[in-house]
Amino acid sequence: MAAGAFFWGYVLFEVPSNIILEKVGARLWIARIMITWGIISGLTAFATGPYSFMTIRFFLGLAEAGLFPGFVLYFTYWFPDRYRARINSGFTLALPIAVALGAPISTSLLGLDGMWGLKGWQLMYILEAIPTVLIGVWVFFYLTDKPSKAGWLAPEERQWLDARITGETKQIEAQHGVGVLRSFWDPRSCCCR
Repeated sequence: MAAGAFFWGYVLFEVPSNIILEKVGARLWIARIMITWGIISGLTAFATGPYSFMTIRFFLGLAEAGLFPGFVLYFTYWFPDRYRARINSGFTLALPIAVALGAPISTSLLGLDGMWGLKGWQLMYILEAIPTVLIGVWVFFYLTDKPSKAGWLAPEERQWLDARITGETKQIEAQHGVGVLRSFWDPRSCCCR
């Protein structure tokens, strides 16, 4: 039931989250996702029973919604179509690698039972939430929304990349049209940014 509560929140807010990301910018919205996701994940340590646990899981789903597709959308701002599949596959491959590397850490945190008067599972949720929040803060200050705003690129690099991405987007829009409603029935239209 707790897994279901998570996915109810996730599914309800997935599309609105990505619409908001497009409107307010990737830097702000991905940072918001990571910070609220980390905080709510840490609050799981204070669940006192099945109802509080399911409620926290529901809000965790709301907070996390849009992270993966948000990054996929973000990649469309930075990588020309020719390179995008490689970038997306690398990002997708990071998930099982993170799980494989994180599982022993989580297991060792469970062994800290009694530290600070908390159970091992509570410490695990709190200590694993801290890096997520810190990375979210880093994203807020250092992630660049689009190539046109990248002060760390040379002006000619910025112009070339921006022109390439804009040209590809215009070509796809002219060929297929783009719209929120259309993306529900035409999978090509939702990935053309």
